[in-house]
Amino acid sequence: MLTLRQMTYFVALAETRSFSLAAETVHVTQPALSQQIKEMEATLGTQLVERLPRDIRLTRAGQVVLDRARQILAMTRDLEAEIRLSKGLTGRLTLGVIPTIAPYLLPRALTRIKAAALDLDMRVREAQTAELIALVASGKLDAAVIALPYETQGLMAEPLFTDRFLLAGSKARIAALSEATVPRPTELSPDTLLLLDEGHCLADQALEVCGLKRNRQSVDLGASSLATLCGLVAQGFGLTLLPEIALCSEMAASPDMAVMRFPEPEPQRVVALVRRQSTEVKAWFTELAALLADAGEELMSEARARA
Repeated sequence: MLTLRQMTYFVALAETRSFSLAAETVHVTQPALSQQIKEMEATLGTQLVERLPRDIRLTRAGQVVLDRARQILAMTRDLEAEIRLSKGLTGRLTLGVIPTIAPYLLPRALTRIKAAALDLDMRVREAQTAELIALVASGKLDAAVIALPYETQGLMAEPLFTDRFLLAGSKARIAALSEATVPRPTELSPDTLLLLDEGHCLADQALEVCGLKRNRQSVDLGASSLATLCGLVAQGFGLTLLPEIALCSEMAASPDMAVMRFPEPEPQRVVALVRRQSTEVKAWFTELAALLADAGEELMSEARARA
């Protein structure tokens, strides 16, 4: 009979394409992992892996087993999560948050969560949207905070709050723009825009609201964080789109930066909490969404009072 351990080892092997890396991933020795894969093949009566000098390749049977093993492991993690969180925000909860939200929302939200759920063991993972969606779908995360619009691949999304974009630059540059007609996002010159590097959904969302296409205009897509972007534009190196959630923190960190609002309708993103469709709407999800939304709305109010 196949075991969950064997399926876990096999998925790790398929994803790393290396016995040594797979062993490191699941924290066992390479001979132990190799033995479990051999036992899987013996149980199923077929070869699952072609062992090459510097690589491995799944056989047709191995690909079928990989797809089914991923489904079984995801269902198992889903079951474990349902039991853990069946009584609300208690036990262990794994939450993912994207980098353009985490440093601003988490300090406010975690204070509320800790006060409301003293028995909660919360684990937070910060990663880009595509990775978080894959981790939620596979059951490795219970939920994740992301920004919409984004293709959620069948996950259920609960909107938390609206996060509008502001135009940020140096005080001199913003003052000069304020004296003229306030530009719409689509009127900004791509040569002046600084955005986050590839993989960040904020960059794609900013390009979309500006009516630009990645790789077709000379937009600088090189910064790795909003803090870096704000530091650059504060010193006169172009303009950027800054989400309201980051306004107070980044203006404190970059006092030479100024911002201005776009004309109505202001460009925006929707911050949402996502979960698997197979996860029923339990008390833990509703409670968590309410606490995150409350923290987010407080940040939005502070931002709108400042700009």
